[in-house]
Amino acid sequence: MNKDWQSRFAGDATLFPHLADLQQNQVLLSTMSEAAFNQASFLDQRLFTPELERQVVAWNDIASIALPPLQKPHYIFHIGHVGSTLISRLLGELDSVLALREPAILRQLGDEYVNRQADIGWSDDERTHRLDLVETWLSRVFHAGQRVMIKASSFVSPLARPLLADAGTALFLFTSTERYLQTILAGDASKQEAAALTDLRLSRLQQHCGGSLKTEGSLSLAQTAALGWLCEMVTLCDAESHCPQAKIAWLDFDDFLDQPAERLQPTAQHFGLDLSTEQARRLVSSPIMNRYSKAPEYDYSASLREELLAEAGKFHADDIKQTLLWIDQLARRFPIVAAALSTAESRR
Repeated sequence: MNKDWQSRFAGDATLFPHLADLQQNQVLLSTMSEAAFNQASFLDQRLFTPELERQVVAWNDIASIALPPLQKPHYIFHIGHVGSTLISRLLGELDSVLALREPAILRQLGDEYVNRQADIGWSDDERTHRLDLVETWLSRVFHAGQRVMIKASSFVSPLARPLLADAGTALFLFTSTERYLQTILAGDASKQEAAALTDLRLSRLQQHCGGSLKTEGSLSLAQTAALGWLCEMVTLCDAESHCPQAKIAWLDFDDFLDQPAERLQPTAQHFGLDLSTEQARRLVSSPIMNRYSKAPEYDYSASLREELLAEAGKFHADDIKQTLLWIDQLARRFPIVAAALSTAESRR
């Protein structure tokens, strides 16, 4: 990058704030084309190649750049493994949308928001200011009439509340508890992820509940998966309750797969996007719907997903049944869990 990077940063979205060193107040900028954003499933370290042009700059140097008026991004928040990348890819096909999928810098701020890292030492006001700055940096587009739509990582859900407080617009993606359990239990990687996140999710959920879940012994495989649904659904319900000015639409991913064109059109309209019935049908008939959205080189259709979930549901039937009873018991103890279950039922 040349020394004129500040003017390039102000000009459009080419210089992407990829990662931050929060302790050293530095930001790694990467050079990204509009096509590169469209192709990327994750805007994190997985994009790093020797060919990717990048440069470390001071946080304050970016913060001092005068940017033109920018529209607040639209958001897709979700509970994980519920088709958020697919929805982002479909809506990202519209010329008016610049889809950013899982910006790593936002996840870094989400981690700090949850953990309140002592070695960073931000006050609440500083934390809010930093988040506002990053949101503004991510709002830059390539051409007039375009608006950013951020598909956040599920780990960023705690930021839904501060990001949507100022009349934000968001889609909350979810699925039923049983379907979620089948989804997680259908894949080795998702089971390993659930196990690795058990302690963190248990801690977050107990903070929301205001009390200990008092788990006796080790959790079953399905219970560790259930913590993901419980933790992220409760987090999103909490965000909605504290953001009365926000425009939030809920979408059950299984309902979407049952009627993709019919569900995609009102989803686009929720974001103020012009999508005709014919365009919606064309999009859901495209190869996007039959590829694995996180790795488009692999086939993955709705019918294949259904087969895998049915197999997992049969293999883990007893564990799933007992876990659903466990969730009901938690709902009787904690109103916020009951509210999450009610939301999942009523928003289908």
